[in-house]
Amino acid sequence: MNYEKENNKRIKRLRDLLKLEEKSKKYHIKTYGCQMNEHDSEKIRYILEEIGYSETKNLEEADFILYNTCIVRENAELKVYGHVGALKHLKEKNQDLIIAICGCMMQVEHSRQTIIEKYPQVDIIFGTKSISTLPILLEKHLEDGRTAVDISEFDSINEQFNHIRDHKYIAYVNIMTGCNNFCTYCAVPYARGREDSRSPESILKEIKELANLGYKEITLLGQNVNSYGLDKENYPSFARLLEQVHEIDGIERIRFLTSHPKDISNELIEIMGKLPKVCKQIHLPFQSGSNRILKEMNRHYTKEKYLKIIDKIKKIDPRFVFSTDIMVGFPGETEEDFQETLDLVKKVEFEQAFTFIYSPREGTRAAEMEDQIPEKVVQDRFQRLLDEVYDIFYKKNKQYVGKIEDVLVEGVSKNDPDTMTGRSEGYKLVHFPGTEKDIGKVIPVKIEEFNSFVLVGSRI
Repeated sequence: MNYEKENNKRIKRLRDLLKLEEKSKKYHIKTYGCQMNEHDSEKIRYILEEIGYSETKNLEEADFILYNTCIVRENAELKVYGHVGALKHLKEKNQDLIIAICGCMMQVEHSRQTIIEKYPQVDIIFGTKSISTLPILLEKHLEDGRTAVDISEFDSINEQFNHIRDHKYIAYVNIMTGCNNFCTYCAVPYARGREDSRSPESILKEIKELANLGYKEITLLGQNVNSYGLDKENYPSFARLLEQVHEIDGIERIRFLTSHPKDISNELIEIMGKLPKVCKQIHLPFQSGSNRILKEMNRHYTKEKYLKIIDKIKKIDPRFVFSTDIMVGFPGETEEDFQETLDLVKKVEFEQAFTFIYSPREGTRAAEMEDQIPEKVVQDRFQRLLDEVYDIFYKKNKQYVGKIEDVLVEGVSKNDPDTMTGRSEGYKLVHFPGTEKDIGKVIPVKIEEFNSFVLVGSRI
């Protein structure tokens, strides 16, 4: 589908149906989950503003409310149900209010049916691969008053979408969608589908356009970027794609999310070390340090293989900063298994970590496993894990004191208008005194203070 042509046909008709003068109505988007969802919301924001809405952060004044959902954790799903339920009173006050739900939850039948059956205030439902149908669904709902639903695979990964991006200098770029790994705890392959790599021509075209607009940093997105191109003939490997992106003038920093340890190649590790624009920081989820649990998770690597990968990367360049995902409480996890996880954490000394309590997801193999871990045991292990990683964060951040970090300034601190905030190459959050003129620039900052989560310094 060519979104631009279809959208332009409907804009005038939609404005008439909405009785909408230019920017006279407002929309509000709440995004749950990963960077992929954040990027999808940037596309949705563009569509709504093309129709004629303007954004508001105030839920109460919105005429169009959209929740872009996540299926990875039960807590995220429950939050959506709670928030959508709370919208009922807004709908009662404003009969013209339009409520939409999209994202990974809506790709899963039981979640979608729950919304359809129990939340009649929802007007529009669409999936991760039918974002471009939003104008069609909106028109359909306005004409017949019923809930409009589309979960079809309508959008091509190669389709060029416009976006209203969250940042002026930092951008996400999809290079693939879907996942073929089917980890036993994860619903993402059921929500996002099988791996589908975007053409290198389409990727490079978008990044060149971003460079021309003044963007300094791009993050290449995929559920498993290491397997980029394996589903297509004559596509470059992910390592070779990085080389092509590196050649684009204007882009100063390149990041990527997420890497699966089973697919990271020696070629990629060598390329990461050679290309100066590729940030010396990698997010490499390990989930568990227990080989027995890793096998039950269907992760296809061992603790020993993971540590060898870390060692290879450190030998290529000792400046590399590591971040990871860690899960506690997978079915059957023993204290011995948990101690293996803590041991891996201590050996690698991750500088950032996303820590999770296992959450059963309907339709996954792990949800049907026996020996689910009691909540009290899981909470105790989780707290011990947090104590360990926070101590390591503090220890590692202390080592930055006196060093100079190049910081890409993202904006003004929420707590102090005279303080700027940004990220170092190692993705460290850095605060320093400055002005809004610094935003979008790479500023050298000498680190003087720290805690477990933030570095503080002064510009050089």
